[in-house]
Amino acid sequence: MTDPYIRFDHVEKTYPSARGPILALKDINLGIAAGDFVSVLGPSGCGKSTLMKCLAALEPITGGRITIGGAPVTEPPDNLGIVFQRDVLLDWRTVLDNVLVTAELRGLDKRAHRARALELLALFGLKDYSDRYPWELSGGMRQRASICRALLVDPALLLMDEPFGALDAMTRDELNIELRRMWQETGKTVVFITHSITEAVYLSQRIVVMSRNPGRIVEVFDVDLPKHRPLALRDAPEFGRYSSHVRGIFSAMGVFKGD
Repeated sequence: MTDPYIRFDHVEKTYPSARGPILALKDINLGIAAGDFVSVLGPSGCGKSTLMKCLAALEPITGGRITIGGAPVTEPPDNLGIVFQRDVLLDWRTVLDNVLVTAELRGLDKRAHRARALELLALFGLKDYSDRYPWELSGGMRQRASICRALLVDPALLLMDEPFGALDAMTRDELNIELRRMWQETGKTVVFITHSITEAVYLSQRIVVMSRNPGRIVEVFDVDLPKHRPLALRDAPEFGRYSSHVRGIFSAMGVFKGD
């Protein structure tokens, strides 16, 4: 059996505070294979975003070890793309120039990446908006642009921290479809942070369920649904069984107070 592409070994994260240290993550053990789409699901405050920041080396861990491709994570990896909940586009730059920011930050030739940027914008339905400014776009279009920016240098690993959480339901559905299509076509490893049970079941091959106080993994399970997933699949009995399973975990944790 080959080693996982991403590996968390007894990872802990503690934040200092005036009232004493706060344990945000406790004894995180997890392996993610190359090419997997894994969703990390849990209630607010369970450490989902902290987990992603530690994986990206945006936050230092205080215990344990994280490796990507067998190498310890001590600084942001070169083969990494990140999409946050807020698109953080630069309003004074065109959509195309926002996508090309990734090349600039890495000291790469913008001109050499222009064709790739335009190709990505076309892939995500923004071909006719490359010379527009972010304030001229809808929320969904802005988030599409931020995904293009993350994919510009063709990273092997894509981290997404609740990227669709602020969008309306219809736009969220559209981007779920596009994201799953992109993942199937590229075979990238995706770690997707969400608090939506439906979104996690629809998108993922595996789901990691976390609890809070402190943040820890309570269950990891495979999602054995068809590779092709129209939105109508969400009405299927097998989809409902996975959703019910997660709700059962949350109920056992006391997340749903009225249950």
